[in-house]
Amino acid sequence: MPIFTPDRDHERDFRDALGRFATGVTVVTTQTAAGPIAITANSFAAVSLNPPLVLWSPARMSSRFDAFVAAERFAIHVLAAGQNDVARHFTKQGTDFTGVPLTESDTGIPLIEGCLARFECRQHAVHEGGDHVIIVGEVERAAYDDGKPLVFHAGHFGNLV
Repeated sequence: MPIFTPDRDHERDFRDALGRFATGVTVVTTQTAAGPIAITANSFAAVSLNPPLVLWSPARMSSRFDAFVAAERFAIHVLAAGQNDVARHFTKQGTDFTGVPLTESDTGIPLIEGCLARFECRQHAVHEGGDHVIIVGEVERAAYDDGKPLVFHAGHFGNLV
């Protein structure tokens, strides 16, 4: 079994160890002066029920980092099984929404249709997090549907059995 310790330069081992934890897959969207933008993220978690808070963590090295840190409002979409193409699309680039079914929130945020859950948020706080930041959003509106989630495990998208 490979072992990671911070005193050794084995970042890949650390990533592989983290990859053993299956997560859901989200796409985060916001509106910028240049238009809508999106990014795929699996760093999503609930923080608080009262007030309703959630978090996600964009990487500093992402070309979309500045747009999301500056965003006053954003939406987090929990993807459903079968939305692999949407997840892959927004891992590579974030401004082309061609072929992605969309609506728009009352505040102008692009909303992806067909997801399992959606959280429309106002930025509550941003915290340092190494090569990422932790963005906490206060949920202003949430919606959900029945179905199975898209999951991410060991570097691959998959579905629950």
